Amino acid sequence: MRDKADYARKGIARGRSCVALQYAGGILLVAPNPSSALHKISEIYDRIGFAAVGRYNEYENLRKAGVTYADITGYQFDRHDVTARGIANWYAQTLGTIFTESPKPFEVEIVVAEVGARPADDQIYRITFDGSVTDEPGFVAFGGQADQVSAALKEHYSDDMSLSEAFAAALAALSAQSNGERPEFAAAQLEVAILDRTRDHRTFRRIRAARLEELLAEARPAPAAEAAEESEASSDAALAAEDSSGAPPSGSAPSGPAPSGTAPDSSGPSSSSGGPSSPSSPSDTDPPTGPAPGGSDRGTGLGGGSPL
Repeated sequence: MRDKADYARKGIARGRSCVALQYAGGILLVAPNPSSALHKISEIYDRIGFAAVGRYNEYENLRKAGVTYADITGYQFDRHDVTARGIANWYAQTLGTIFTESPKPFEVEIVVAEVGARPADDQIYRITFDGSVTDEPGFVAFGGQADQVSAALKEHYSDDMSLSEAFAAALAALSAQSNGERPEFAAAQLEVAILDRTRDHRTFRRIRAARLEELLAEARPAPAAEAAEESEASSDAALAAEDSSGAPPSGSAPSGPAPSGTAPDSSGPSSSSGGPSSPSSPSDTDPPTGPAPGGSDRGTGLGGGSPL
């Protein structure tokens, strides 16, 4: 029996986790599933949904048997006599018998959910490979790395969430099973369905195409906007730090032109200031062709005139 249980657990853990959670308008079911033909989420009866992980051929046989059981019960008695609790108990008996009597156990985990007229009447049941049944109030994660997904879902879950908030919480929880990497789910990689409390008779409805793209867009902008705000704040802080420490104030830049009346260099045009000429001046070494402009004999009466 222990070998059977280990075999079934390992087979189930190889798949991807699925989640089911309540929101204000009903129950949301989300499963990573790139296939558009092999469904993990389906309808069982009027207000009852079905979700499973594991071997497709095994849980598909269980789904068909559950639909048959619900139809026969509703036909023989009354449609209101078909409940998620009755179907969950039937699944538990079937899986328990298979686990004890069959050489190979079924590698499946099943969730049966029923939406009520009020949130307090909603029911979510989880049935494992050995026939164990647990009542899951609020939310449940099953299959794959269910413990990590359930812990993440517990952090994001709250009562009376909207559909977009519940979908964002489901995506955040499903991303927790990727070893620290947060994958970006595309619409083609997800299977999403709801049990809509406001609908009469049949409440099961799949969310596809444009509506699913809208939910994905509503679930993603918040972190993107926060990242944009953080990058903008960091760039503003960097510019402020550069202005305060890197760029000198106006008029003191060493690379700019020198202010009027100052000589940045001893070899500059200091001879034009009217003082004695420097011996390094080129005019002092040239042949005497007349009084040099600004020469020392200006104002001494020698060589009197100004240069032509």
